[in-house]
Amino acid sequence: MTHDEIYAKVKEVLVDALGVDDDEVTPQAVIRDDLGAESIDFLDIMFRLEKAFGIKIPKGELMPENVANDPNYVENGVVKPAGIEMLKQKMPHSDFSEFEKDPRVENMSKLFTVQAIVKYIEGKLNNPSAA
Repeated sequence: MTHDEIYAKVKEVLVDALGVDDDEVTPQAVIRDDLGAESIDFLDIMFRLEKAFGIKIPKGELMPENVANDPNYVENGVVKPAGIEMLKQKMPHSDFSEFEKDPRVENMSKLFTVQAIVKYIEGKLNNPSAA
């Protein structure tokens, strides 16, 4: 599948799952902040992505879990350099340029954009052993 085909299918999944308008789903749209997704929605989105693309998304792979509660990675509500490095390793599909300027825990959701999902799916489809 091409990048545009993957994007179109991801967009369709998000429109269906979140009940948002087609034009709201842009590559830069943040899933939680811009599209209004809540925790329960993320499970639904992952299930729909698995079905739409015929892939398996292991728990915590698309978005690492419990980082905010790990003192090795977070101190006083700020993600420490070790935490940023771990997130970069686990989320190579996300753009960290803005997050690194203000690495507060509440800004972690900004790493989870439509483009990050598209890049993640591309990686899964281009590396079948990871699927």
